[in-house]
Amino acid sequence: MQTYGQVEAKLEELNILLDSPPKPSGNYLPYTMVPPLIYLSGVTPKVGGVLQYKGKVGHELSKEEGYQAARQCVINQLSTLKAILGDLNRVTSIIKMEGFINAEAGFQDLPFVLNGASDLLVEAFGDKGLHARSAIGVAALPGGAAVEVELIVAFK
Repeated sequence: MQTYGQVEAKLEELNILLDSPPKPSGNYLPYTMVPPLIYLSGVTPKVGGVLQYKGKVGHELSKEEGYQAARQCVINQLSTLKAILGDLNRVTSIIKMEGFINAEAGFQDLPFVLNGASDLLVEAFGDKGLHARSAIGVAALPGGAAVEVELIVAFK
């Protein structure tokens, strides 16, 4: 039987399985460590390397689908963190999130969409998951992704 830390046990309770970390789709690093901080590059809502949410939120996708897309982005970030740290309990704080939403012109529910990412971080980490953030509407994202999320994380 595999042993999990508190955070991994919470993710298992939420039926979230961490996959292999997403591979960069360009000439950049998936993260940079400047202890005690990790700067995670933006990731899109891929599962097994396949984009799951594609299109403009508020047009092809509902705000609820955008919420799920943001949630998947954070699952991908957690996969990267797990690979880096070995144990998600080493995370001491989620410092900052930047979320980019491929939004239809005039779409204003950007905070709702990005809550898909924020809510999961708080569910998994409790108060350590609370963070500063920016929800930014954009005209396009790589591959037509609905959402992209970056994180800055403190660790021990």
